[in-house]
Amino acid sequence: MNLRPQRKEDVDLNITPLIDVVFLLLIFFMVSTTFERESEISITLPEASEEYTETKLDTVEVAIDAEGRVYINEQQLVNTQTITIREAIRDAVYDMEEPPIVISADAKATHQLVVQVMDAARQLDLTKITFATQEIEESIE
Repeated sequence: MNLRPQRKEDVDLNITPLIDVVFLLLIFFMVSTTFERESEISITLPEASEEYTETKLDTVEVAIDAEGRVYINEQQLVNTQTITIREAIRDAVYDMEEPPIVISADAKATHQLVVQVMDAARQLDLTKITFATQEIEESIE
């Protein structure tokens, strides 16, 4: 008979695999997380409100009518090619420092033409673009 107390073995916990898994998870989340998304064109969308804001003198106003004609500071362009729009905007912002571009497009104007104006402004590194809106009159019933 063995009456000696049984000797318990020391439990040894190996945490190396656990540390490896934690580091792999950390690397996975660091690689797959997007911290900040920047776009090429920064657009400030206007809110249609009752407040009236005066337009600044150092803005470039681009108007697009329903027939697809483009006006820059109330002067009609000869065509609607992106190069022509870009050069006209460049002439309009000649001595201004980062002026905002205000696009007033008719509701029936093509989306493509508005994108061309935005692209021409982006090519000139003009990123302050806003759209002119009008307040919607609500009918009381």
